[in-house]
Amino acid sequence: MTGLVSCAAEEDPDQGTNGVGKLTAVEIETRARAAADAAKAVRLSGTLVSKGGTYKLNMRLKDGGGSGSVTTDDHAFELLRIGDDLYLKADAAFWSDRGAGGSEPSEADAAAAGKLGGKYVRVPRGDAAYQQFRGFTEKDGMLDGFLGMEGELGKGDRTKIGNVRTVKVTADEGKGGVLDVSLDGQPYPVRFARAGGAGVLTLAEWDVDFPLAPPARAAVVDYGKALRGSSEGKGGSERSGEGSGDGEGGQGGGSG
Repeated sequence: MTGLVSCAAEEDPDQGTNGVGKLTAVEIETRARAAADAAKAVRLSGTLVSKGGTYKLNMRLKDGGGSGSVTTDDHAFELLRIGDDLYLKADAAFWSDRGAGGSEPSEADAAAAGKLGGKYVRVPRGDAAYQQFRGFTEKDGMLDGFLGMEGELGKGDRTKIGNVRTVKVTADEGKGGVLDVSLDGQPYPVRFARAGGAGVLTLAEWDVDFPLAPPARAAVVDYGKALRGSSEGKGGSERSGEGSGDGEGGQGGGSG
């Protein structure tokens, strides 16, 4: 009898877990959403595929801002946001392409790009690019936008991602997305495969705070009011040392 009880305990897949594996798929997804919303910070990494191309992300996000790197089909750049202040760091080729609008860069484009390359550029809030780039640093926006399930939910297999035990929640038998939810500790989302093969994201370091500090003033260039190669942008102010507030001696976010 003792042996039978011991064997039954060892075969219990929910032994030592947070218990969400016993719930329905809808309940598991709801618990995962609630845990993610309550967390103050997260590291989000992986690949997103959209009509605009493929993006590789490695971002640390929290309510007050975020930092990390984004790689597209053509370029890689770093983002740092502290409150409403958004900084972007990229090489000269990135800025040259933006200034030229996709055509062969002019001498003015090349000159401006050379001054911006390798510097933290404070993105003007009124520029159309501000919201585009800021979106990568928004915790709630990123989670809401990229963890959407499409279709009827079902509960899948239990598995492990790294050292974390998880249970799968599938939408439309996997065609509408597959969410792996932690069975250890809080039921955080651990990995999400987006519908239609639109990328796979890994979520880690939930509720682990991280510092955000402005770049050193000498590393910041104020590009002016435009980033898209307008005459105002090309001839605009490139004032090293301005736009970083009290950031002297601070450090940029880099890739977190």
